[in-house]
Amino acid sequence: MIRAAMIFLASGLILGCTGNPVRIESRALGNQVSAAPDRYIIAAVDNNPVAFVAHAGSSPRGYDSVAEYGPSVHARQVMHAVEQEYGLKEVSAWPIEALHMHCAVLEVPPGADRASLIAKLSQDSRVRLSQPMQSFQTRTDVYNDPYVGLQRGFQQMDVAGAHPISRGEGVKIALIDTGVDTAHPDLKGAVVAAENFVDADASAFRKDRHGTEMAGVIAAVANNGEGIVGVAPAAHLLAYKACWQTRPDEDAALCNSFTLARALAAAFAAHAQIINMSLAGPEDPLVGGLIREGLRRGVLFVGAAEAGKPGVLHQPGVIEVASAEAQSPVDGAVSAPGREILTLLPGGHYDFASGVSIATAQVSGVVALMLAKNPSLGAVAAARVLRDTSSAGGAESAKRVDACAALVMLSHQGSCRARTDGEINNIDEHSARFAAH
Repeated sequence: MIRAAMIFLASGLILGCTGNPVRIESRALGNQVSAAPDRYIIAAVDNNPVAFVAHAGSSPRGYDSVAEYGPSVHARQVMHAVEQEYGLKEVSAWPIEALHMHCAVLEVPPGADRASLIAKLSQDSRVRLSQPMQSFQTRTDVYNDPYVGLQRGFQQMDVAGAHPISRGEGVKIALIDTGVDTAHPDLKGAVVAAENFVDADASAFRKDRHGTEMAGVIAAVANNGEGIVGVAPAAHLLAYKACWQTRPDEDAALCNSFTLARALAAAFAAHAQIINMSLAGPEDPLVGGLIREGLRRGVLFVGAAEAGKPGVLHQPGVIEVASAEAQSPVDGAVSAPGREILTLLPGGHYDFASGVSIATAQVSGVVALMLAKNPSLGAVAAARVLRDTSSAGGAESAKRVDACAALVMLSHQGSCRARTDGEINNIDEHSARFAAH
């Protein structure tokens, strides 16, 4: 294939240590839950805050006076009693400080009807939350019209015009997705934390495509002589693996209630300012509750918009993003380029990616540019600026986010140069030649 040649642009590079090893989360689920999620439920009970103070030698870090939120004796006793009464088997349990709950993944007994069991638990006064283990998937579309543009989204959103005002300096962006190639030369220094809530496979973490693609458009390093430039190249990425690829060489991936909840809680603990969720899935009490708690704390959520039935990300305050090339607009969503966007692949490679996911990640980058200029910017104000400054697309595109115009409006400084159709077409021609070689 013609595009295959492009994938190996950086194949001759010798990759060194990143200094950011992946920390395997001890409560990550095994493959059994991923393979058969319909056998599991999630239940939670109230957990009064109890701080466990670690002492030297009591943990791998070995620091004195490190307070860690943990389950109370009462919460553990209540959960154990519930398990015994309903015949449930605990697979994993963890305290969620943000919601003051002790949560558990429980295996349904053989032959039991999961829906009936959840209904009974919901009527149990001891149980604060009961729900099925639900599945989510990353948003990826496939197009057959390659070579549309070399960093086409970067050009169409006039990110270069925004960079003299802001490059997202120091803004923490939590990428809740698959793993990321933390050793990619175009991400050197950009990924400041990486955690795996899916499994114990650090090698697979670095080989995951979808998260690497999102990380590239958000924060690929600028002026390093390598590949591409991210929308927010001075931002700090927190890579949280909550999704796993269904096939090694494809972007499609799945997530579930447990892994997403763990990643969201980790993002809160790390004081992430923006959380990117390029995924889709049903309404979910646990994940939805954590999103609402994050919004209450001032975290800016950027998520993939869904046409038709709203999903878990369709909540007041979440900045929903649609692809500018979509045939049907999504009410309330902002739009960004989502077709054939050049980004990173694992192993130091590059390729084009398409879909709502890539559009969402680009908007997360623009929001980081805005937040670096105005750290107190709220979700409602950010969404309003993005909408008010969106520029007209082509005949087949919706109005799309304009990074330069948004930064000028927000900072009251600088100006944006008018771009001609000829300049956009020139980018497309360079893209075709780049891909052909």
